[in-house]
Amino acid sequence: MLFIRVGKEVAVEPSLMVIGVNHRTAPVATRERFWISEKRRYEALAELAQAEGIEEVMVLSTCARTEFLLWSTDVTLAANSVMRLLSAQCGLKLSEWENFYRHLDDAALLHIFRLAAGLDSVVSGDTQIVSQLKESWRQAQKMNTAGRYLDAVIQKAMRVSERIRCDSKIDFPQFSIADAAVKVARQVFGSLQEKKLLLIGAGRISELCAKSLLDQGARSIGVISRTIEHAGELAEKLGSRGIPLEDRWQHMAQADVIVSSTSCPHTVLSRAEAESMVQGREAPLVIVDVAMPRDIDPDVRKVPGVRLYDLDDVKGVIDENSFGREMAEVEAEKILHAEAREFRRSLAAQRVIPTIVALRQRLDEICRQELDSYRAENGPFTQDQNEMLNAIMVRMTQRITGSLARELKELPEQMDQDQMTFAVQRLFHLHAPEMAIAGTTS
Repeated sequence: MLFIRVGKEVAVEPSLMVIGVNHRTAPVATRERFWISEKRRYEALAELAQAEGIEEVMVLSTCARTEFLLWSTDVTLAANSVMRLLSAQCGLKLSEWENFYRHLDDAALLHIFRLAAGLDSVVSGDTQIVSQLKESWRQAQKMNTAGRYLDAVIQKAMRVSERIRCDSKIDFPQFSIADAAVKVARQVFGSLQEKKLLLIGAGRISELCAKSLLDQGARSIGVISRTIEHAGELAEKLGSRGIPLEDRWQHMAQADVIVSSTSCPHTVLSRAEAESMVQGREAPLVIVDVAMPRDIDPDVRKVPGVRLYDLDDVKGVIDENSFGREMAEVEAEKILHAEAREFRRSLAAQRVIPTIVALRQRLDEICRQELDSYRAENGPFTQDQNEMLNAIMVRMTQRITGSLARELKELPEQMDQDQMTFAVQRLFHLHAPEMAIAGTTS
C-alpha cells in the first residue's frame, strides 16, 4: 500500500488484494469447510461491501478454491473483515489462517491472470474456471460490489485468457479429471469392459467422466439426480435411464463404478450405508467423488471392498500424468508477465491524466493573466498580433504539459511517479485530482 501526500493531507492509495485457499495450500477437507454456496456468496458480498477497508469485492468458490478479490483502501482492515466473515460463516480458527494466501497489488494481478488462464487449476489450461470467474463477477455486479477497478482487472484477465488459449505455441496437457477417473478404475479392475457405471449428479463433470469410462468399455446403468428431469436428460445422451434419488440404493449396490458430483450440501452416502450396501458383495466397488462439498463420507474409505477417491486423489493422478505441463506454463507465464506490465503502464498513464489536465488548465490560466497584463501595458494590438500572441501562449502550455506528461507516464516505478506527481501538484498549486482507472472512462 502506498501513501501519497496531497497538500497537508496524507491519502492512502487503494490496493488490489486476493485472499484465498486452494488445492495448492490446503487438502480437500479444509477447502470443504470454507466452500461458500451461491446463496451464501450473495450474503458474503452484502456483508463485505459494508466492511472496513473494502471498496469493491468479488467472491469465487469452486471445488478447488475459495477466494476473495478485493479493491481495498486499507489491506489490514480488509483482511480482518474477511477473517471475521470466515469466522462467523465457516468457523475459521486462527491456526487455520495459515492455509490462506494473501496477494497484494502486482502479485494479486498476476494471480488473477493465472487464474483466468487456467494456470492455477487442478488441470492446467482448464477452461471451466473462465465461466466460474465470469459468474463470480456477474454476482458481484448484481450486488453492486464490483466497481470500475475490479471490472477493469477482470476484463483484462479475460482478454489475457483468450490470448493464451489462442496461442499455437502453448499446448496444455490434455489429462483431465475424466481421465483420472478412468485411470483409478482401471487400476482396480484392469479392463473396464462391461463394468457397470452409475452417475450421481447430472452436471458437466459427471457427463465427461461417464463418456471417458464408456469409451473404455463400461456400460451406464443409470443417472441419479435430485430431479428426474435432469437425470433423464443426461441418461438419454448415455443410452441409459434416469433414476429417482429415493431409488438410489438398489442401483448403487449393483454398480462397479460410481462417479458422484452433485451440488448437495450434505453427504449422500455414509459409512453405515456403504457397509450395508456392499454386504455379501464379492467384487470391489470404485467410487470417485469429485463434488464440493464432498458427496461421500470420508469414512467410507474404511469399508472393506470399497475404493474411494476424492478430489485430492484425483489431483494426485492428474499431477502424475501431466507430462509437458511445465513447458506450456513457462510459455504462458511469459505472456502473463508481459500483459501485466502493459496493464500497469496503462494504469499508470491513466492515474496521471487528471494531474496533466489540471496542469494544462493552470498553465492556461497563468499565461492568460500574463498576456492580459502585457496587452494592458503595451497595447493595443492588431487582430493579427493578438492571434500571434495567443498562438505563442498555446504552444508554450502544450510544450510544458507534453514534456511533463511524458516524464510522468514513462517512469517505471509507481513510487517515483507518485513523488513527481506530488511535486507537480505542489509546484503549480493544483487541487488533488480524482484518480482514473485503466480500462475505464470517467
